[in-house]
Amino acid sequence: MTTAHLVNHTHWDREWYFTTMDAQVLSEQLFTEVLDELEKNKDANFCLDGQVSVVDEYVDIHPEAKDRIQCLVAEGRLFVGPWYTQTDALIPDAESIIRNLVIGMKDTERNYGQPMKVGYLPDTFGFNAQMPTLLQQVGIDNILFWRGTNFKRQVNSVYFRWRGLGEKEAVAVDFPFGYFTGQITPDSKKKITEFVKERYDPAIKFESEHGNHQDVLVPSGIDQMNIVKDIGETIKNLNEHSQYHTVLDTYPDFVALVRREKAKLPVYQGELRLPTYARVHRTIGSVRHRIKQQSFALEQKILKVVEPLCVIGGRVGIHIGNGLLIKLWKKLLECQAHDTLGGSVSDNVAVDILHRFKEANELADGIKNMVQKKIAEFLHLTSSQVLFFNNEPYSYKGKKTVKVVAHSKHVKILGMKQQEITAMKYHPRRKHILIMTSKGEEFRDEPEYFELEITGHVALPGLGYKVFNVTEEKSELPQLQERVSVENQAISLGTKKLLFQAGKINLIDGKREVSNILSLVDSANDGDTYDYSPLSDEAEIELPFKSARVLKSSNGDLLCVKGTAELPATLADYSTKDPQLATLTYSFNLRFDENGQIRAHLSVDNQVESHRLRLKFSPQIETNAVVAQIQAGYVQTTNKTIPENWNEEFVEKPVNIYNFDKSVTLAGENKHFTFWGYGQKEYEYADQQLFITLLATTGELGKPNLAWRPGRASGDTTSRGHIMMHTPLAQELGTNEFDFAFCLSDKKFTEAENNKLTRQWLVPNVSYQSQELNYFINRLDNKIWETDGNPEIPAEISLLDLPEDIDISALYPSYTDPDSYILRVQNLTRTAKKIPEVLLAKGEVVNALEERQNETEVAPYDLLSVKVKL
Repeated sequence: MTTAHLVNHTHWDREWYFTTMDAQVLSEQLFTEVLDELEKNKDANFCLDGQVSVVDEYVDIHPEAKDRIQCLVAEGRLFVGPWYTQTDALIPDAESIIRNLVIGMKDTERNYGQPMKVGYLPDTFGFNAQMPTLLQQVGIDNILFWRGTNFKRQVNSVYFRWRGLGEKEAVAVDFPFGYFTGQITPDSKKKITEFVKERYDPAIKFESEHGNHQDVLVPSGIDQMNIVKDIGETIKNLNEHSQYHTVLDTYPDFVALVRREKAKLPVYQGELRLPTYARVHRTIGSVRHRIKQQSFALEQKILKVVEPLCVIGGRVGIHIGNGLLIKLWKKLLECQAHDTLGGSVSDNVAVDILHRFKEANELADGIKNMVQKKIAEFLHLTSSQVLFFNNEPYSYKGKKTVKVVAHSKHVKILGMKQQEITAMKYHPRRKHILIMTSKGEEFRDEPEYFELEITGHVALPGLGYKVFNVTEEKSELPQLQERVSVENQAISLGTKKLLFQAGKINLIDGKREVSNILSLVDSANDGDTYDYSPLSDEAEIELPFKSARVLKSSNGDLLCVKGTAELPATLADYSTKDPQLATLTYSFNLRFDENGQIRAHLSVDNQVESHRLRLKFSPQIETNAVVAQIQAGYVQTTNKTIPENWNEEFVEKPVNIYNFDKSVTLAGENKHFTFWGYGQKEYEYADQQLFITLLATTGELGKPNLAWRPGRASGDTTSRGHIMMHTPLAQELGTNEFDFAFCLSDKKFTEAENNKLTRQWLVPNVSYQSQELNYFINRLDNKIWETDGNPEIPAEISLLDLPEDIDISALYPSYTDPDSYILRVQNLTRTAKKIPEVLLAKGEVVNALEERQNETEVAPYDLLSVKVKL
């Protein structure tokens, strides 16, 4: 006889159409009743949704509840963690997902007891193919989830072994009918016979038949739902009416039960993103793009600027407390829950999300400011010196951009080659300015000055800093100069040339010319904050480029291309004979870098509602192999044939639109084309053209009966008692900025070379100048005062210099040892890599929780952490 293992839980969206503050009001009543019921009924247990952040917020308003929670966790009847927040699994960086687990598990252990060691993600909109690998970084060998499976096309079992791209696996437990499969409400208790016959037993039957299982999981709970009172009596009633036997269980115990049968389970490898039994919102990767863009930018700022700076600072006696760094991470992780990062939220919530990004950036910039200024103070630097940082553990030779404040443009940085002014801001003279001197208050005139952005070539030590002197010169530094306008505008690098001709951007490489390699395309969007939806009979159109100019530079010329388009102003204007039009204005800045990549900045003034804007690349590569860089690996996507009657199998159209993390490549036999994004997360490959979504704007939270998503509206907006919820902020009107890079190569694509180019694409410029002309270029300079007794430190240091084929995903101060730092090595190739001896000599191999491990090499598509002594 099949046994149903019922687990009582609540699912807790931190925010959705309601705010985080609203959710805390709901927790006031619900969490209190959970504690009361568990203390009253010793047979009961309960799962608080696998994210500790909501428990922390409850304890903030109920500090007396902490002891009660600790007791119940110790008894194994209340389950908290392992996540800090319920992460999205397709859009965040791999390191964000790992750190979500690390912070969540450490917070749970410190405050409440042992975290639930279950990879519990009950409502996430699909999963990247490396989730087993990421979970294993903290010793979790399982995942419980809903959404994304197809038992005909993937694996015919609700329980299976999910293998990452390398060697790591997780025992996967799917509940195909959702986390509310066995939802028991007061109404269902009254109508127990109907509930069991129509809902409960059919679900158990389906799960048992898909894999021939005698034990099946039945989660019982739903969004913000309370604990089931008198659970023993409820289970007794279920057993009286059901043809199956039900027992009360917990997620960890059920995972242990499945784990014992692991050898018999089928194996699956790949992403989980098919909309068979539940929607996965395959086009959510472009909704509210500003949220996704800010998430990516903040990840890069933390991982490549703030945390490495704290390691360098720790080496010279500047210690930033882990509490501040963790607070910074928490601000980011609160923006990466699945609804939040997806963007399927009300405008009221979107305002909160953007405010959290503002707060997080203030923390990040402040920490950076503190470390840089204190190091400059320890070095006794003057305004005629600049401190360059290299935050990567490799020595560096190449182009860097530095900001200098000076009285004139007659300056030169000694040790920098081919330097020129690439941006400038002029500040005129100010009269009668207060100055505090040793005599007291004095008033003097403040002379004019310039904020200069200077670009040139430098050499820097690995993971360290170096001081450069700034001198006054007789002549000004060269600046970008505009060429005299000619018919064909072009920039070049060696045999490569990017040419604007007859309104198109063409790429010439030797004898080969690729016409119209880059264009912009636009279409109406009849969708909502969950999905793009095409408008019937409306085709995607290519937008015109109207003018171009070239700015000449010793560091590489700049091609500036501009255009405008008049488009239907609103969705309604697409269906009228005399539509009102609105203007979309756009401009590209394009240049070659030293590696042959074309780096691009696109500015779009969007005055058009409800449309989708995409980049279109036409590199003339015939291939079916599209290689997407995802979290800690690469996957190859191939377009699937979509049957005309797709809605008989799927609840939304399984369109060939995919997510990526940092790059997408069209891999030909002996050539390839690669796109590198900076916050763009969605691509499509069709007719030998690569499309990258920039934005998909909408005015509705959820809409019913979309072309690709029939039936009810997502977001509950057509549920009983709910309203259609307008989202004018999701129209993303005004200025939108995008950065990206691309390259056409005559070489065969290799992961190792792409890893190197991706790293170079994302490497930041980090420098600092002690100056008194403007204290607000670095916001805290005005309040970080010099202190007595500072240590003497060298003018140049290097903590580490690794071979360039060793890829680092994170470098940050240890959470357990103030005299150490963590270096996370990632292997994004199919071949195992040895940990360099210099690392093994300096430290020990650990997992992400800093628990000692025995490995000395990084398996294919895997990560390994090394704890290194400062």
